[in-house]
Amino acid sequence: MLPFEQDSGFKPDQILENRGRVAIFIDGSNLFYAALQLGIEIDYTKLLLCLTDGSRLLRAFFYTGVDRTNEKQQGFLLWMRRNGYRVISKELVQLPDGSKKANLDVEIAVDMMALIGSYDTAVLVSGDGDLAYAVDAASYRGVRVEVVSLRSMTSDHLINVADRYVDLEAIKEDIMKISRPHSPSNLPSNLPSTAPSIASYTYRPISGVASIDSDRDI
Repeated sequence: MLPFEQDSGFKPDQILENRGRVAIFIDGSNLFYAALQLGIEIDYTKLLLCLTDGSRLLRAFFYTGVDRTNEKQQGFLLWMRRNGYRVISKELVQLPDGSKKANLDVEIAVDMMALIGSYDTAVLVSGDGDLAYAVDAASYRGVRVEVVSLRSMTSDHLINVADRYVDLEAIKEDIMKISRPHSPSNLPSNLPSTAPSIASYTYRPISGVASIDSDRDI
């Protein structure tokens, strides 16, 4: 139970009033598998609006492993970069069993700590318990941390050190992509016709990896 649920003197809306400047950190792989369990596809324009919720946005980071030869994925990430997200990517690493993996927990933790002082509230979209230490450290530096993830995929320790927890299932109607029978593309209406299409590409993580892009600029 959240702190404001235990004390009738505080309401959720009152707590959300003072979020200040918000920084969003999205674990792309974790979000994908959560959406898969919910049976939905994420509308990333809606997601950004929902997570910001009227607050002033510093930056929204999207962390993902990439396959540079996958043109559709590259088109999707280009669309993300041009529509409000700062994409942090890493090349996939092939494991001995033949699978490919990329883990960006270190990048998320480093960015969250490095930017302290530039934001007031961190919104972490991940249920990975490995991030609990960074969340706890950020809170001791005066940052308010909100965790957004699917409950069944979320570490209890991560929830315990966060100031607020939101179950993705509770907001899925606000962030899901709505299919339009007569529209071949569900792109936002303000997307230029020359932009790469993301309608033909469904984000699929190529599991977790490490080393921030050299062209990355925070």
